[in-house]
Amino acid sequence: MTDIALLLKDVDKFYGPIDYGVHAVKKLSMDVRKGEIIALLGSSGCGKTSTLRMIAGFEAVSRGRISLGGREIQTFPPVRRNVAMAFEGYSLYPPLTVRENIAFALKASKLSQSTVDEKVASIARLLEIEDILGRYPSSISGGQQQRASLGRALIRDASLHLLDEPMGQLEPQLRAVLRGRIKHYIKERGLTAILVTHDQTEANALADRIAVMEGGVLQQFDTPQRIKERPANLFTGTFVGEPPMNVFEASVNASESRLAFGLKEGIRLEYAASDFSHAVRDALRKRQRVVLGVRPYAVKRSADGVTGRVAVNQWLGDQTHIAADFAGGTLVLVEHDRARLEVGQPIGIRLEPASLHVFDGESGDAISHGEELA
Repeated sequence: MTDIALLLKDVDKFYGPIDYGVHAVKKLSMDVRKGEIIALLGSSGCGKTSTLRMIAGFEAVSRGRISLGGREIQTFPPVRRNVAMAFEGYSLYPPLTVRENIAFALKASKLSQSTVDEKVASIARLLEIEDILGRYPSSISGGQQQRASLGRALIRDASLHLLDEPMGQLEPQLRAVLRGRIKHYIKERGLTAILVTHDQTEANALADRIAVMEGGVLQQFDTPQRIKERPANLFTGTFVGEPPMNVFEASVNASESRLAFGLKEGIRLEYAASDFSHAVRDALRKRQRVVLGVRPYAVKRSADGVTGRVAVNQWLGDQTHIAADFAGGTLVLVEHDRARLEVGQPIGIRLEPASLHVFDGESGDAISHGEELA
């Protein structure tokens, strides 16, 4: 456990009376290793910001415990936690210049003025705010204020850095540049950081592991690659990935030689039983109803495939997104070359067995990914 920087154990957050108020975070347990960047990813109201604020000490923990560096801190005031935080709402001191705001984080460090100036200049170059260091928060844009707040957090020598939507106000090109710089800065210094975001591109670019949350519940906590390739449940599978995963309700018919999935409108997907492991076949035989999932980039067009009809054909400059009417719903496929297809045109669709994600029709839990059990 020596490499664990932060540990959350069965953390609950109620707004209002315990067990009767709004249950914003439910039995959350997770660990963060030293030097790791973690992203809390989810839609608005999923509990990610409440979790961050409980770690910082701005929200009380209703139940459970939080340990930082081996100390239980859930009862400590924020000032005793040695946590640096960049807020989505900036929270800069209006009477201080940007330079003074960033340097304020080093006030208790007893560093020489020349060292403080050098650190402030370095972080300002990183965030491209050198030209506004002498200005006051009220005279700069929201994006500049956000970068100043981020600089004030990153400059601190803290046990943990908490970043709440730290680049939400920035234009896409600058965000793309700063993601790489900030990750390098954090990794180079061995800092431990938790990022709250609803932007999966940001989470994938910055985080070593992603905690996907919904309804106050931790849905999956894993590397970006494993979350995309092996989603734990239907929610994670459809929430993570752009364009989103295609999903279709299906019945299962398994014999010794064939495995078939029946979809709406009489569509039947048939595969050789040998395309799946014995364990997957046995698991699927126990289910009557499942949900099939397949990533858009894994959908192939094939002359001998199941027929769908083109509903939308979009060329996005570097790839084609095709939406087809299929099995009573819409199936999206992505191709790297430009596709010359007309709306209403029939196309053959092939879903390779290795690309199928199968979920339980009732619980939504993953059953299998390709030929392997979940």
